[in-house]
Amino acid sequence: MRPLEEKEMSEVFKKLMLFTGNNLKNIIESPSHEGPDPNPGRYCFRLHKNKVFYISESLVRRATNISRKNLVSLGTCIGKFTHRGDFRLTTQSLNLLAANAKNKVWLKPTSEMSFLYGNHVLKGGLGKITDSINQNDGVVVFSMSDVPLGFGTAARSTQDCRKCDPNGIVVHHYSDIGEYLRDEDDL
Repeated sequence: MRPLEEKEMSEVFKKLMLFTGNNLKNIIESPSHEGPDPNPGRYCFRLHKNKVFYISESLVRRATNISRKNLVSLGTCIGKFTHRGDFRLTTQSLNLLAANAKNKVWLKPTSEMSFLYGNHVLKGGLGKITDSINQNDGVVVFSMSDVPLGFGTAARSTQDCRKCDPNGIVVHHYSDIGEYLRDEDDL
């Protein structure tokens, strides 16, 4: 487990900034409440086997006693780097994104299952949407009872969503909590 290099850190921040906007500083500067240390420090990003973990500095110090080949996971895996070097957020980052999301979409109960099966969000299934969403902005998808279901990118701006037909795509699917069941071997 090592700290991220400058290029890797910029890729991670670029992807997180898509969903959180200016709230990214809340993620970076968040004080840690984990670990037995009286001053556990802050959260940081670490790379282990192409996976990026969001972990408290206190747990990082304790993990130095474990060899790299025996260490499987530590903290929250927020994403991974592909073989091409691109960063991809994973479903495990949903709680972090939901707490700091800039743009949100709420689904009607009838379209929740469709989204959890990996389909895009249609306008007919849209319950609420935050104002000032632009096309290709990162969006966190919630149920009407404020349970985070997943995230994706806006296919249309908020203004265009009001004008489109009920079968028009509003949010392109990126990841959802249904992946825990569909892809449990890969997680």
